[in-house]
Order: sequence, then C-alpha cells, then structure tokens
Amino acid sequence: MAKLRMGEGVLRRKPIEHIEDTEVAEGPRLERSLGLWQLTAIGVGGIIGAGIFTLAGTVANGTAGPAVLVSFLIAGVASAAAALSYAEFAGLIPKAGSAYTYGYAVLGEFAGWFIGWDLLLEYTAIVAVVAIGISGYFSFLVEDAGANLPAWMLGAPGTGGGHRVDLFAAVLCLLIAWLLNLGIKSAARFETFVVVLKVLVVLLVIGVGVFHIDTANYHPFFPFGISGAFTGAATVFFAVFGYDAMSTAAEESKDAQRHMPKAIIYSLAISMVLYVAACLVLTGMQKYTEIDPESGFSTAFKSVGLTRLADLIAAGAIIGILTVMFTFMLGVTRVWFSMSRDGLLPKWFAKTHPTRHVPTRVTWIVGVASAAIAGFLPIGEAAELTNIGILLAFVVVCTAVIVLRYRQPDLPRTFRTPWMPFVPALGVVFSIWLITFLQWQTWMRFAVWFLIGCAIYFGYSYKRSALARS
Repeated sequence: MAKLRMGEGVLRRKPIEHIEDTEVAEGPRLERSLGLWQLTAIGVGGIIGAGIFTLAGTVANGTAGPAVLVSFLIAGVASAAAALSYAEFAGLIPKAGSAYTYGYAVLGEFAGWFIGWDLLLEYTAIVAVVAIGISGYFSFLVEDAGANLPAWMLGAPGTGGGHRVDLFAAVLCLLIAWLLNLGIKSAARFETFVVVLKVLVVLLVIGVGVFHIDTANYHPFFPFGISGAFTGAATVFFAVFGYDAMSTAAEESKDAQRHMPKAIIYSLAISMVLYVAACLVLTGMQKYTEIDPESGFSTAFKSVGLTRLADLIAAGAIIGILTVMFTFMLGVTRVWFSMSRDGLLPKWFAKTHPTRHVPTRVTWIVGVASAAIAGFLPIGEAAELTNIGILLAFVVVCTAVIVLRYRQPDLPRTFRTPWMPFVPALGVVFSIWLITFLQWQTWMRFAVWFLIGCAIYFGYSYKRSALARS
C-alpha cells in the first residue's frame, strides 16, 4: 500500500479545468500587462541573438563549415514541431511555468518537477552563455578602438592564462536582473525597443553582406561531413527556442489564450528567416576556417574593408543579445516562482514585490548565479549545461499534448496542433535524436543535477506540495 500511495503521489496532477481557481487560493499572482506584439518581441528577443552573433561563427568555424545553414534548418524543424505543441498548451493553460506547468497538469507532479528543476539550471546557464558571447563583441570593440583594458577582466579562467574573470559578462547578468525587477511593464517596453533595434542590425548585416559574398567560400559545403551538420544542430538548438522561455510569461499576458499561440508561431517564423539569410551571408563573405568563433560578423565585415560597419555590428550585437538574456532570465524566474507557489520549493521564493508584482527574490538569486557562471566558466563549458534540459522539456511537452488530446479531447482549445499526433511525435523523435549528439560530460552534469533534484523532491517537495496538502 505504501508503494501504491507513493506511485499515486508522484502522478498527482493539477486539474486543468480548475487551475485558475486553485492558483488564486495558493498564493501571489503576476500582473497581466503584455500584449501580442510585446510577447512576440520577447520571443524574437530570446531566439535571435547568440545564435546569429556568436554561435553561427562558432559552429561554422569548428563543427559544420558552410553547412551551419543546414544545422539551423535541422534545429528549426525540431523546434517548429515543439513550438506547435507549446502553442496548444499556451492557449489552454495560460499560467506561469511553461513546460513545468504543462507537465504537472498532464503527466503528473514528478514529471513537472523533473522539467522545472531541469529548466532552473538550463535557463540560468543560457543567460551566462549569452553574456559571455556579448563579452566577445565587447572585447572586439575595445581592441579595435586601441584601448588596453587589464587582461584579468577580459575572460574566464583558462581562456588566457593567469587569474581571469569575465567582468563584463558578470555585470551584464546583474544589469538584466535589475531591469526585470523594475516591473514587467517597464521591462517589456525596453525589450520591445531593443528587439526592433536588433532586427534592424540583422537586416543591415544581410542587406550589405549579400554584396560581398564569394561563392567559392561555400566549397566544400560539408567539410566536416553530414555528421558535422547534425552535431552543429545539437549545438545551435538552444538558439532557436526562445519561445519556450517566452511562454513562461503567459500569466502576464492580457489575453494569453489568444495571444500566446500566435506569439509563439510569429516569433519562430520571423527568427528562422533571419537565421537562414544571416548564415548564407556569413559563410559567403569569409572562408569558414577564417571566421572568428566569438565575433564572426564583425570580423567578416572587417575582412572586406568595412571596418566602421564592423564596429556598428559589434555594438548592435551587444545591445541585441541583451534581449536573449532578458527572455531567459524572465523564464527561469517565472518557473521558479511557479514551482514555489505550488509548494514544490519553499514559498519564500514566491514572494512578489508589493507594487511591481514581480518575484524579486528569485530574480536577484538568478542574477547572481548567472553572473558567477559567466564570470568564471569558459563559454564552451557553460554552453554544455544548456541543451539537454531544453530537449527533454520538448519531449515532455510534445508527449503531453498527445496524451491530453486523447484523454480530454473536448477541452476548449484556442489553438490545436495540426496533424496530430504526427507533429508532436516528430518533435519527440527529433529532440531525442539531437540528445544523442551531446557529449558524455553533458550527461554527467545532467545526472548530478537530476540526483540533487530527486533528493530535494522526495525529501521536501513530495509532502509539502499544494496538492499533497490538499
């Protein structure tokens, strides 16, 4: 009987039909103030950034060559299948938490905990990786201006010898935490403005760069073989799912049931068009072996004599990639807030500011944690923390949308994933397939984090969750 009760406990689910009522009773709520285009801007802000300005050059140089374009397309197909599943859930369950909340409502408490706990690490690491990527462009600008900053503050330990810290990246993480604590309305206005600037910079890169393409640079197109393109897809995957973090803001949307599905689809479609065009320009302007892994576009434009434009691109990259940090720090704080409100973590973390209605405590904790990772880990090691959890979240969401469609087909859905169950099944297969390309060190780090999570769940959360108490 004890085993049976334990099994029932980990499988207990939040009732979808009454999720709004139960969460009103459970604790603090977030302010609904975001419209469709603000949500879309947050999604685009999370997708476009490090993928274009940093990862495209990194993957082209050492993993896929010109086939980095194929890498983004593969990642985009997998991401699109998951995006349609997210869109259905976003309209059906317009609450904070995204994949965590969806998994909790459909697959049970332990599945929800598993994804939520995982996303706490993944999103925080993404914030740090992006900050390091921005720092690379900052170093490019400093060197190009002839300035000499102390070497100890321009890179993480192990990147240049001696005692070093990426001070610029660490400060950026704290800056984003401060911005998010101003309130979602003010922060979203800033995010929308910067996203518009970023898209204009990307369009400028494409519009000017296309006239400097040398088609000889596309040969060989697969210098690392087909497997290089697939490995590249696993690496760039975290650059094409910003809508996942954006969906955590559903509880702050004015009309989440109608706007969230549209914002998810719009943001991914806009971003993939820009990704494909930018990759064609980058690998066409410069031989893949000569592309700078840290500031690819700036060095590419500098190589064809467009030095002033290279500086402008570096400045635009710094400003633009800030939006990625914003989106994912928003995501991790909302997942943490939702888990704490549900009682899976101490409710102390769910405390919101009395007038700004944002989870101030967890925002500063995430800001400090991401600053520590960005300041003291090289970008390669930090990036390895990011992909496996998101891919597993996609597996959970795509599986859950199939399960719920058959379990409760008559629930009022404002958006329905097309070609059910083929599309979400494709998302599951693609995600598992991409996971197999990740390195064993990634699996080891994930296993350690998972075991820590299991200890916390069975030692604290299992008996203290809101569903357990009720």
